[in-house]
Amino acid sequence: MNQEGNQVVPIGGAIRTPNEFRHHILSVLVENKTGVLARVAQLFSRRGYNIFSLAVAPTDDERFSRITVVVDVETAPLEQITKQLHKLVNVIKISEIDPDEAVEYELLLATVSADAATRAQVIELVNLFEGRIVDVGLTKLTVMVAASPSQLDDFEALIVEYGLVELQRTGRVALQKLGKPVVKRKQLKGRVS
Repeated sequence: MNQEGNQVVPIGGAIRTPNEFRHHILSVLVENKTGVLARVAQLFSRRGYNIFSLAVAPTDDERFSRITVVVDVETAPLEQITKQLHKLVNVIKISEIDPDEAVEYELLLATVSADAATRAQVIELVNLFEGRIVDVGLTKLTVMVAASPSQLDDFEALIVEYGLVELQRTGRVALQKLGKPVVKRKQLKGRVS
């Protein structure tokens, strides 16, 4: 129940998040061409692998994009996934990022009920998680928080008490933590990818 006495159900119900069990994080370097993402997603779908998170964006070299995919260890054996991905023509390189050795971030946007009585508390909570207020209405606020997936889970669990109107989370992005052994990268047309 929120402070207004309304029952609040987290969006998505009681579904476990990737932070609650073991998962693979795959970083897939692909050619930046039409249809590549669709082929990668179709591969996961055909094999019955559940994708918890998917993020894709161009790299610093406009010829390539990086797809970050988070999948459940139980439903998606890593060796099988990588074998299938390597068969796709536009896949250049696949790397697994160990979740314990990764810096992972997601972005959360949420519209939250925030009347005169609760507005200061909502703002304080957003500030505690180093977020920002990005839109203001008379009885609602739209907030943005960029943090690790587990921190966003914590934020979401707290903010739902005020009355969650709408929530959207991006797919996570991840990089290997610094100071870890660097794997030699494949040369592509004279340029390191």
